Amino acid sequence: MKRMLCRNRVVDFKLWWEVFSSHAEAHRAAGLDLEHVWRASGDFNNVFFIFRVRDLDKAQAFIDAPEAADAAAASNVLEGEYHFLDPVPSY
Repeated sequence: MKRMLCRNRVVDFKLWWEVFSSHAEAHRAAGLDLEHVWRASGDFNNVFFIFRVRDLDKAQAFIDAPEAADAAAASNVLEGEYHFLDPVPSY
C-alpha cells in the first residue's frame, strides 16, 4: 500500500497539532489514514508524519485544494513537503 511521507517546519508545534488534528475526518475522507507523527530530536518544530494512502487520486486532490494551503497558513507552517511512496520488499 502506498504511503505519504510529510514534513512540516512550524512556528509552534502545539498550534500546528491543534489545527492538524482537527482535520482528522477530512484526512480520512481523502483516503488518508494517519499512522504516526514524529518530531525531530533537538528541533521539536520540525514535524514528520506518515499516512497510509487508500485512494491516491483523493489524496492528491486534498493536497492540491486551496483549503490545504489555508490550513498550513492557519497552523503557521513555515515550509513543508510531501512524497508519495511505494513499498519495496524488505530484506
